[in-house]
Amino acid sequence: MTLHPPLPDLLIEPLLRAALLEDLGAGGDVTSRAVIPPGTVATACLNAREGGVVSGMQVAALAFRLVDPALRVTIHRPDGSACGPGDRLLEVSGDAASILAAERVALNFAGRLSGIATLTARCVAEAQGTRARITCTRKTTPGLRLLEKQAVLHGGGYNHRASLSDMVLIKDNHIAAAGGIRPVLMAVSARLSHALRVEIEVDSLAQLEEVLAVGGADAVLLDNMDEAMLREAVRMVAGRMTTEASGNMRPGRIAAVAATGVDYISVGALTHSAGTLDLGLDILTG
Repeated sequence: MTLHPPLPDLLIEPLLRAALLEDLGAGGDVTSRAVIPPGTVATACLNAREGGVVSGMQVAALAFRLVDPALRVTIHRPDGSACGPGDRLLEVSGDAASILAAERVALNFAGRLSGIATLTARCVAEAQGTRARITCTRKTTPGLRLLEKQAVLHGGGYNHRASLSDMVLIKDNHIAAAGGIRPVLMAVSARLSHALRVEIEVDSLAQLEEVLAVGGADAVLLDNMDEAMLREAVRMVAGRMTTEASGNMRPGRIAAVAATGVDYISVGALTHSAGTLDLGLDILTG
């Protein structure tokens, strides 16, 4: 799996601070303060309890350091690497109460992000041997898009636009509101900078034919088409635009869609339906 450079901690800190404040509440970790003698030192390991692809180690490490900068964190399985049951992903040493104060936030992020990376890797594997690239969508958890899209990269996928300002993506409701495919493409051509890429959604071959006739789009989103329609759409486009298949994409169908020759397959499920990879934090004893 390709390893991607980490995000700047500065971008992640606000998300972690909010999560830690939520978890610590007004009084902090009252349990640890009550039962752990001050100055108690421990070492804990974040372990995988099932196989998958790791994501969120940078995030988990930062969670521990935000609670207590004196904690020593070692990452054994970097983001984007594979793991199996029992593998040690991260180790943290220092004040025991500090470790436990950050434990749940670190695990929540790491489990969620590793689940996304694992599902992405599964979809990428189904498209292997074709030109198709697996990409995510904006169907992300509010506030966590940055991290969830990074997890898609860790799983071997690609990122679609991160926000509405990244590119022009004309969808069915835009076409309906603007009065049709020709008016909407003409408006884009007249009003927007050449620096913005333009993609337009179609759900029929007749719409695709109109897009090709009018021109002005760099990519076409082929929405909710079966494999036969996708193959014909790719033939019609003939390399003049980037082709993206979307709608009801899921593991088990990816291979058939990839075989149609599309360039990208966007899978909303990568972020809105991924499970949580089972991880645990255990304090070493003895």
